[in-house]
Amino acid sequence: MTDDLLTCDVLIIGTGIAGATTALELADAGAAVTLITRGEKPHSSNTYLAQGGIIYLGKGDNAALLAEDLQRAGAGHCNPAAVRILAEQGPEAVREVLLKRAGVAFDRDAEGALSLALEGGHSLPRIIHSADATGKSIETALLNALENHPRVTLLTGHTAVDLLTPDHHGRNRLAVYGRRSCVGAYLLDRASGQVKRAIARFTVLATGGLGQIFLRTTNPQGARGDGLAMAYRAGARVINAEFVQFHPTAFYHQGQVHFLVSEAVRGAGARLAHRDGQPFMQNHAPEWKDLAPRDVVARSIHREMLSRGVSNVYLDLRSYIDRAEILSHFPTIRARALGFGVDIAKDLVPVVPAAHYSCGGIWVDEWGRSTVDGLYSVGEVSCTGVHGANRLASASLLEGLVWGRRATSRRSLGPAGKGMPAARAAAGRSRSGVRLRSHYTTPMTFLNGVTRRTARPTRL
Repeated sequence: MTDDLLTCDVLIIGTGIAGATTALELADAGAAVTLITRGEKPHSSNTYLAQGGIIYLGKGDNAALLAEDLQRAGAGHCNPAAVRILAEQGPEAVREVLLKRAGVAFDRDAEGALSLALEGGHSLPRIIHSADATGKSIETALLNALENHPRVTLLTGHTAVDLLTPDHHGRNRLAVYGRRSCVGAYLLDRASGQVKRAIARFTVLATGGLGQIFLRTTNPQGARGDGLAMAYRAGARVINAEFVQFHPTAFYHQGQVHFLVSEAVRGAGARLAHRDGQPFMQNHAPEWKDLAPRDVVARSIHREMLSRGVSNVYLDLRSYIDRAEILSHFPTIRARALGFGVDIAKDLVPVVPAAHYSCGGIWVDEWGRSTVDGLYSVGEVSCTGVHGANRLASASLLEGLVWGRRATSRRSLGPAGKGMPAARAAAGRSRSGVRLRSHYTTPMTFLNGVTRRTARPTRL
């Protein structure tokens, strides 16, 4: 191994719940894992920012009820096999990985039982949480386990530039006639500017979403579709890319989105309203009202803003939730809002819809395998089909957890430690990554955003 050449059993790109779970399961099984993130800190991910919680098992709950809620939210586009896997295996994954292995400190009630919350689109309370910073608690616990693991090499400040594919990068030009395969990736060490070759038996993309290509997003700076672009260039099948979920309630201040206001706020009783305090969701979704699925709520807000010519609507906590409950359940949201002069316990909270989650992505099977040999994908960058056209609240963390485990199964990756393929010949010169330009964000938002157009526009 040289300074510009890394070798490992499995290369995992991305450190959110999906990538971290995959890494931990493989390392525990004896594989040599290299886990990379473009962030300077390992927790830089959408997972860390997740507020509300993760689906578990409610009182009187069962797999059939959860499957029904997932399919209703997905607007008829869910993959039934994927829905069944998530509904049946989700609770066990939470118990084994998050509660037992990682020791995540979820909130509990006075009797010591896990506290269960209700969120939009769910037929009963089944969301477990850690106040309003659940993702932070999960990510911290997983990274603590990984940073102390002897089989894991964690590299921060490394951006994946391109996947290593013998049919494209190899010196043997006849490789183009064989099956498409992946044997690692080019990594840019952002501190030194050096491009490194990482050779691996298996490569797992866990790079998250693409919200930054939209004008308003809840996603961090790194969520710009890097993994999707690399997989597409490598010839992987990409599906359902048009299904981008807009979160209904992103905190809005002086023309900018600053952070997400969790679905759990409406689950606790908050209502969407106009400046005069009048709620409006009963006019759009009489049955579910403010707890309708996210796509319904986002479209309703969008219509209200257009019809009234206003820049935003408001969340009203003060009229519907006890002050003590606001302070105890939503301390992080309150602290962030106070930084902009808004006290969620006393003031109406300005919100707008913002690009939040990519329901489509790299097609994968039930074990996380893409159409390119040796290339796996887990989490938001992948498309299992479990979300269909619209994700059910708190289902993303569970999908990352479940498929992070499944991708490590012997039926998927096989036993770790066998000989690596003769892949070094594929490590030629690197290609530059995709550059996103700011002028993409406005047309992406207004031509492919909250509402869909039936006719193609003639001009921007």
